[in-house]
Amino acid sequence: MARFLKLLSVALFAGLVAVPATAQSLADTFVAAYRNSNLLDQNRAVLRAADEDVAQAVASLRPVLNFVARVQGQMQSTGMVRETLTGSLNLSAEMTLIDFGRGKLAREAAEAQVMATRMALLGVEQQVLLNAARAYMDVRSAAETVALRQTTLRLTQQELNAARERFELGEITRTDVSLAEARLAAARSMVSAAEGDLSVAREEYKLATGSHPGQLRQPPPLPRLPASLQAAQNSARHTHPSVRQAQFEVTAAELGAERAAAARHGSVSADIRAGVTSDFLNNNPNSRSISGGVQYARPLYQGGQISSVHRQALARRDAARAGLHQTVAQVLQGVAVQWAQLEVARARIEAGRQQVRAAQSAFDGTREEARLGARTTLDVLNAENDLMDARTALLQAEAGVQIASYGLLSAMGLLTVDHLGLGIPTYDPEAYFNAVRNAPVTSPQGEALDRVLRAIGRE
Repeated sequence: MARFLKLLSVALFAGLVAVPATAQSLADTFVAAYRNSNLLDQNRAVLRAADEDVAQAVASLRPVLNFVARVQGQMQSTGMVRETLTGSLNLSAEMTLIDFGRGKLAREAAEAQVMATRMALLGVEQQVLLNAARAYMDVRSAAETVALRQTTLRLTQQELNAARERFELGEITRTDVSLAEARLAAARSMVSAAEGDLSVAREEYKLATGSHPGQLRQPPPLPRLPASLQAAQNSARHTHPSVRQAQFEVTAAELGAERAAAARHGSVSADIRAGVTSDFLNNNPNSRSISGGVQYARPLYQGGQISSVHRQALARRDAARAGLHQTVAQVLQGVAVQWAQLEVARARIEAGRQQVRAAQSAFDGTREEARLGARTTLDVLNAENDLMDARTALLQAEAGVQIASYGLLSAMGLLTVDHLGLGIPTYDPEAYFNAVRNAPVTSPQGEALDRVLRAIGRE
């Protein structure tokens, strides 16, 4: 009995407690996932594209300057043939003076959409970090399960050896030996299955973080969580990126509806043109011209298009408002579901500990009774299997509490690099936005993006 307990303790804790100093922590996993996520890179590019919508809205309010060079040949026959070949250089400038607020509304709507896209990026960040937490716990659970199954295999081999010795002494029958041999084959199969699960978990970890895991440390203490479901839901209502994204989308849709209504008022614009024309064949003197004017244009009839565009904008506004209500409902439901899952996981841990204690006691008693001849080899093997299953279930429950805790943070909108306090540079969406928001003629946005990427170690 003492030998069995010693072997079991070594198998369970030698590789799990004596962790090298260079082992990866959960924080290291979060950092790797954040820095190596292709999904985050993709959505950062989507955000930069949305930033350019603001620049384009600003540019639409500025003058448009065009240069046109033209060469034109002409042949006329009015009793005599006259050929001309003229060239002209023209410079024109046009600018909208009054658009009754449409340009301003377009810029504000683009800015609201930028904010919505930032919230979407924050939501992607949460999903990336949650996937990393799951991958980390899955690898640890799979590795611990492999260790347990290997321990079961070694103990079953010992039971088989003991059964063969007792068979030779005539204490048991050949059937008992066969049962032990069958159980040994099953234990080998379970080891192979556990090793397969570990390989799958390692690949999932690589997908989440960009590299295979090394030695993983014990999980850190559970993150700080709200004291009640109501507190968690109140926090999610105000901080969850999906809710904030929907709010900005409502703002953008309302501004879009106002802009569509303002299209009926037309616009006041000014233009100025200057040019020079030369006749290359007839030696006529160059002619120069300059003109300018101010005009007011207002649509009177466009086949119903203006009314249709306005109705469409109103429908999109109403859809965005309904979407906001639905998003809030879904977020609150998600918090409630994660809260329930966390409570279940906590209860499973307590039940699992009790199951392990009971299974250990049952195994100890069964083994002692078998030594005295009151139990069979099959009874011992069954008790041993029950103990290993109980320990495996406890490991899974402990991993479940970790995953449920970070799942609750994600449901509240708080599973971010900043909230977790990882202490690493993060992507700054303001840098690129500030570089392009005023639609610069030159292109400093490339340098701004380089600075952003260097800050988070992506170059």
